[in-house]
Amino acid sequence: MAQKDAPILEPLKTDGIDVYIHPVAATTHLRIVHPTGNLDERVIVQTRNAGFFESADVPPIEPCWIHLAALTDREFSLGFMRHLKQRGFRLSVDMQGFVRQVDGETGIIQFKDAPVKREIVDLADIVKLDIVEAEVLTGTRDMEEAAKRLEGWGAFETILTCSDGALARCKGETYFRKFSNRSSQGRTGRGDTTIGAYLARRTDHPVQDSLAFAVALASIKMENPGPFRGRLEDVLSRMSESS
Repeated sequence: MAQKDAPILEPLKTDGIDVYIHPVAATTHLRIVHPTGNLDERVIVQTRNAGFFESADVPPIEPCWIHLAALTDREFSLGFMRHLKQRGFRLSVDMQGFVRQVDGETGIIQFKDAPVKREIVDLADIVKLDIVEAEVLTGTRDMEEAAKRLEGWGAFETILTCSDGALARCKGETYFRKFSNRSSQGRTGRGDTTIGAYLARRTDHPVQDSLAFAVALASIKMENPGPFRGRLEDVLSRMSESS
């Protein structure tokens, strides 16, 4: 990101999170418009672009989980993913980074099929996508059927979100939990929050519990603009209410 935008990350540092910045000329910036009341429908325009991540950008750290959450198809390449796998990293991949394809002239992002989607899915340990991306990639809006098709391409674990809730599929089993948000003022970031919470919980909990935790946390987040600012107790309480 651009060095001048570094203050944006201060809340993360305040919460004790280690943050490493790779400085570039411009931070990727998107403008999002919801033209209708359907929050799954969005018009997205890229106004600035930070460029692709390179193999040399990854510090010499011990192999661990890496979540690739690109905003557009201008951030992660298949070669970059292969490099990470060769180094022993486990990959969680948000498919929006391959489906959201930027028009070079207008900056308008169009949702298109990714020619290398099967290779991407095969490299990933966890695949994340929403219902719009699922339809583009698999040809169906049926969440369970889309997850099954991804599983057929080699997906070990899949997380799929829509306006109603989130679905998880792993080892042939499918689970679904409904969102319980009382408003949608904080809709932007729903998917990122869901997968972030899921990955955090999944380190030491089974799929079904991790999904319930992620949906509860994302539901609370969607009730207010900005990132999740609640407590663990709030999430566990919402889980109990929604069970």
